[in-house]
Amino acid sequence: MFECSKSLGPHTWVHQFPIAQSSRQSPVDLRSSETHFDAKLQPLNYDDKATSSRMLNNNGLSFKLSFDDSSDPCVLNGGPLDGDFRLNQLHMHWGCDKLPGSEHIVDGNAYAAELHMVHWNSSKYSSMQQAVTQPDGLAVIGVFIQVGKEHEHKELKKITDLLPKITNEGSKIELSGLNPLLLLPSSTAYWTYLGSLTTPPLHESVTWIVMKEPLSISKQQLKAIQSLYFLRSGKYERLLNNNRPPQPLAGRKIRASFK
Repeated sequence: MFECSKSLGPHTWVHQFPIAQSSRQSPVDLRSSETHFDAKLQPLNYDDKATSSRMLNNNGLSFKLSFDDSSDPCVLNGGPLDGDFRLNQLHMHWGCDKLPGSEHIVDGNAYAAELHMVHWNSSKYSSMQQAVTQPDGLAVIGVFIQVGKEHEHKELKKITDLLPKITNEGSKIELSGLNPLLLLPSSTAYWTYLGSLTTPPLHESVTWIVMKEPLSISKQQLKAIQSLYFLRSGKYERLLNNNRPPQPLAGRKIRASFK
């Protein structure tokens, strides 16, 4: 959607959101030459709640699965984080039939898609709304998605099976019982850096944790993800290429938990 539309593309965001040209924007190219191993980085700890997912909706930018972040939260800590971060929602960015669509890239190479799990700092702030504007307010786990053979990803299947029911922007359906821990790769290796939201308002509030190992999904699952529509000028159009291009690193350090 973004790259295919000259009127909606990321290059236009700076007119309404000058922060788009600031020095802490995301995503970035995770280049080996600019990555530093940090032995102090610890493994991630996830106190997962399999029943905390609640509503899957098509918001016109992606699918979004919301979580109960108040009474029954999934709590993330460890790694580069100071304190506890509660899972608020997850969504995905993807390309189209001929183009990959991950937002982060690795040494110039993109994956088919990228899953984002968005958490807010509950140790310092009282809500997602308060945390989202703070420099240490959010932690987002990025998981690369690649298309494997014909094997479906079982946990992601809980989402992809429901996507035909929320094809049009604004539609939603209940989804309970998804375990976010099962959406993480088996390897705990990750990159981390300070960045921003990748869609407006582009707040520079994110500690990014990008997992090195991708998840594999089937061609049918990717097809289901690419079957969503967004509404523009009273007409529905396919929601494709909803990824922002890499932004300048601007002197920031990318740390890695692996050599």
